[in-house]
Amino acid sequence: MTIQEQPSSAPGWRTYLNGRTVSILFLGFSSGLPLYTLIYLMQAWLAKSGLDVKALGLFALVTFPYTFKFLWAPLMDRYAIGSLGRRRGWMAVTQLSLFLVIGGLGMLDPKLELTMIAGCVFLIAFLSASQDVVIDAYRREILAENEQGLGAAIIVNAYKAASLIPSALGLVLADSMSWQAVFWIVAAFMLPGLVCTLLAREPAVYGAPPKNLQEAVVLPFREFVQRGGWNQALLIIGFVLLYKIGDSMATALSTKFFLDIGFTTKQIGLAANATGWWAALAGGAVGGIWMIKLGINRALWVFGVLQALAILGFAWLARTGPDPLLLSAVFGFEAFASLGLGAAALVAFMSRATDPRYTATQYALFSSLAAVPRTFINSSVGYIVAETGWFWFFIVCFILAFPAMMMLPKIAPWNTSNETA
Repeated sequence: MTIQEQPSSAPGWRTYLNGRTVSILFLGFSSGLPLYTLIYLMQAWLAKSGLDVKALGLFALVTFPYTFKFLWAPLMDRYAIGSLGRRRGWMAVTQLSLFLVIGGLGMLDPKLELTMIAGCVFLIAFLSASQDVVIDAYRREILAENEQGLGAAIIVNAYKAASLIPSALGLVLADSMSWQAVFWIVAAFMLPGLVCTLLAREPAVYGAPPKNLQEAVVLPFREFVQRGGWNQALLIIGFVLLYKIGDSMATALSTKFFLDIGFTTKQIGLAANATGWWAALAGGAVGGIWMIKLGINRALWVFGVLQALAILGFAWLARTGPDPLLLSAVFGFEAFASLGLGAAALVAFMSRATDPRYTATQYALFSSLAAVPRTFINSSVGYIVAETGWFWFFIVCFILAFPAMMMLPKIAPWNTSNETA
């Protein structure tokens, strides 16, 4: 059995204005904020506190809940919390908890309480991954079929927009404020999502919730394997794992890289990340329009090459040193090609590979796989940099971008008109 790409009609302007899509906008922002806080703000905080590059790289390991969220996703399908319902109840609990833990993280001392910091980072990652699971399910259930494409574009871009808070606003504020105040200010941006959750309506339940372990866990995975056999299932898993591995590694310690070659936190916040944010939004919009013409298969080829080329910009910057204009250009192109084009193609591919009957659990599986490089492989980045230096590290990342491209003839043939997963 194959899941074919479903045609969708172009949405009218009224679709942008209804309460469902507005709620997806706020929830997408709430979904992205914790991860980007860990990637940008926490990294700068620990680096400025004197943590070396190897220890910073190892901190990626405590974010492994993003990789294993599919294990408890069925439980969030099975059980409800309080009177808000299955989706809104879980969203409210995770959002309130994230506000408190993110704010509390900045009150710890990196020189004396590193173990407690690691525990808080793990808890943020767990709560954030859980929030992602339920928001993905909510988005799928609250939107009509003709709104699904629009909803995906909104949530991806809102997710990216959240990066501006810790990476630009947070780093700029850190130049003149205490880290404790900065973390609480960043944490406060979880509250609009919480208010949205309380005001939104619970989606309709399509069929009874899972009643036993087999319905909640076994059937989604059995369907995925039986659809095209073990060979096809393993190809899809391998492709999702590898498609963004080079780019993920190249940006894993980007803040540390920028600091090492001589940029200030203010320059990084204003020149690099603010530029990158706008470029990522532009890439997401262009990617969506471009995919309509190219199709998902060809988009994976074209966008994959562009995101690989973007890695070479970091190698160039490592050679030239702290040039603010080049910093903006390099970070902007990387964000456009990877966070915009590449991410749009991968999300479209994963959505196409998901059976509509098991969207929450199967999409949690695919997005968990996509997080593996960020969680485990990226933990080795500090050691690689220590041995190779920044320039040759980025060359290695460029080379690692191509194994997934070699799988495309079987995963997404260029000339296949009836695109299936």
